[in-house]
Amino acid sequence: MTSDAVRLYSYWRSSAAYRVRIALNLKGLEYETLPVHLVRDGGEQHTPAYREVNPQELVPVLLHGNRVLRQSQAIIEYIDETWATAPALMPAVARDRQQVRAIAQLIACDIHPLGNLRVQQYLEQHFGASQEARDAWVRHWVGTGMDALEHVLGDNPSTGDFCEGEAPSLADCCLVPQVYNANRFGVDMKPYPTIARINAHCLELPAFDAARPEKQPDAPAT
Repeated sequence: MTSDAVRLYSYWRSSAAYRVRIALNLKGLEYETLPVHLVRDGGEQHTPAYREVNPQELVPVLLHGNRVLRQSQAIIEYIDETWATAPALMPAVARDRQQVRAIAQLIACDIHPLGNLRVQQYLEQHFGASQEARDAWVRHWVGTGMDALEHVLGDNPSTGDFCEGEAPSLADCCLVPQVYNANRFGVDMKPYPTIARINAHCLELPAFDAARPEKQPDAPAT
């Protein structure tokens, strides 16, 4: 293994790790997947060994040589700046970069955390929420966020084949995994035609297709 080897602590169904896989694929980077099973034996992310890697006990974590990189959006920007080859994952113009970051944060900060595994587990363990109740919780918050996101995308003249213009960006790296989660929890996507259109277009690209959860080495056999 070279000093600049790229390794990704990942879980096949983690939407945060999914974002980073997309970015790595868009840049054409080879990387090794280091699976962290978030459910088995109470969750491998809680082991002392993994806690040394990430004190938050979350995935993803990217190892680049001796560097330990955390938080999916920060990792993606690091990838974009370190491997400054096409395609760029952030636009060249400041106002467009702001739009990309705003969309990414709407998804990663305002939608995703409320449906996160540890939130669902807390609802079950401390409030006795059933699986049905937890699924309803996720659908409510995902739907609320998707309502806003559809408005943001549909009302912006710079929305193109992708969230911002005609090239994939950080925003698309966040959007596609969130749509996967929405479908997983049975969110009705018919009210979100712009989101659905961008998601479908992204998944036609090999970089997005290869990052799908079911195509990961730690995905369960179907």
